[in-house]
Amino acid sequence: MTDLYSLTAHEAHRLISRREVSSVELTRSCLDRIAAVEHRVGAFVTVTGDEAMERARSIDAGDAGDDGPPPGAPSPLSGIPMQLKDALCTRGVRTTCSSRMLERFVPSYDATVAERLYAGGAVLLGKGNMDEFAMGSSTETSAFHATGNPWSLDRVPGGSSGGGGAAVAAGEAIYALGSDTGGSIRQPASLCGVVGMRPTYGLVSRFGLVAFASSLDQVGPITRDVTDCATVLGAIAGHDPRDSTSAPGQPVDYTRALTGRVVGDDGRSPLRIGVPGEYFTDGTEPGVRDAVHEATTVLEGLGARLEAVSLPTTRHALACYYVLALSECSDNLARYDGVKFGYSYQHGEGVWDAIEKTRQHGFGAEVKRRIMLGTYALSAGYHDAYYVKAQKVRTLIRREFDSVFRRIDLLATPTSPTVAFRLGERTDDPLQMYLGDVCTVPASVAGLPAISVPCGFSEGLPVGLQLIGPPMAEAALLRAAHAYEQATPWHRMRPDL
Repeated sequence: MTDLYSLTAHEAHRLISRREVSSVELTRSCLDRIAAVEHRVGAFVTVTGDEAMERARSIDAGDAGDDGPPPGAPSPLSGIPMQLKDALCTRGVRTTCSSRMLERFVPSYDATVAERLYAGGAVLLGKGNMDEFAMGSSTETSAFHATGNPWSLDRVPGGSSGGGGAAVAAGEAIYALGSDTGGSIRQPASLCGVVGMRPTYGLVSRFGLVAFASSLDQVGPITRDVTDCATVLGAIAGHDPRDSTSAPGQPVDYTRALTGRVVGDDGRSPLRIGVPGEYFTDGTEPGVRDAVHEATTVLEGLGARLEAVSLPTTRHALACYYVLALSECSDNLARYDGVKFGYSYQHGEGVWDAIEKTRQHGFGAEVKRRIMLGTYALSAGYHDAYYVKAQKVRTLIRREFDSVFRRIDLLATPTSPTVAFRLGERTDDPLQMYLGDVCTVPASVAGLPAISVPCGFSEGLPVGLQLIGPPMAEAALLRAAHAYEQATPWHRMRPDL
């Protein structure tokens, strides 16, 4: 039999439903895999092995407690082990955001997405490593350790949800949840050769997600294939009254969209896919460019109608994003003052010195850089020149997307302009690091859904195809991504660790 840790969630569900495999066996396989490779990969901040096995035994016995699925209603995720990004609050399990500031923080409640997964019988293996407070594109700003890319351990897995991308690729978790502010789910998925989806802003609750930039953050799945992505999204999506930005609507079974056909929502007309030239920048590696162009050719062969489109405001999206994200991060991280919770410097000469020293020692260099830049953008005399202007550019970007989506259904672009770069290669060059987000931030700024699926290799490293849709077009994105996936072998590739 195939190693259980390498199964997809839907494969594992089928075996569990037939009683050919138990949740205990599946969970033990993942924990054994963690024991075998985690010292080289570094995908976790915290591993909850004992709790996971206890939960698996309860699910096998049909007694998962208040968090488990109701009797007689089997869930497609019941008994299946997963990882949560360490920015998602977990009751009784520390939530650090990979920062010294929250190193000992243990929440008294679960994030809504965790509650919904537990209600479906999910098993938590532990918390995924990340860039500190989700600020980074390589999972190197973690206060605890860097994460390696399972395809080449001297390369980055992407960020900030690099722990999730690496864990799923390495077989340490069947699936993971990450958060995506400017590409933090899609970019690790691309660099690690897995599937990652950023839902429409508001589709998935942010309650219990430690905030980086509140108007941009969104929780989403990292999985081994599109079927799992649709399954997990269906489990976590839906209105939440505890999140004021949560969109109205009931949960949807997104797996019904996976017809294997590249067609429009009416099920008959050809899917119109726009290919924007602005996403193929001068910094796009030739191997990435070739793989993505080949992917669009495959989609065309499946019946899609390709059209060259232009999104000229895209070239302003990166600057717009960083002004907005850093301004919001400056505001959100002001709460960490050593008084209410988290790390507190105890030897200050007075209250203001203690607060200053708390932030000096509790935050890493990248977080402090972003706080200072954001504070500057919001300061008197510069607020209108930077923050207000960025909000106006955001409106232009949204309108431009709206205009394009009146004549096409989806956009196809690279997820990342490069394959995974070497650990340490960009840590001394923040601007070069930020440029890695050039293909993902436009959708984030506009609040649009986007998915990254494996579409080939360059220099032996994975390349991701990004599909972007209009608001609430998750079904169309998943349908097209699934049809492409089924026509290509890339989602079946696994790194040799």
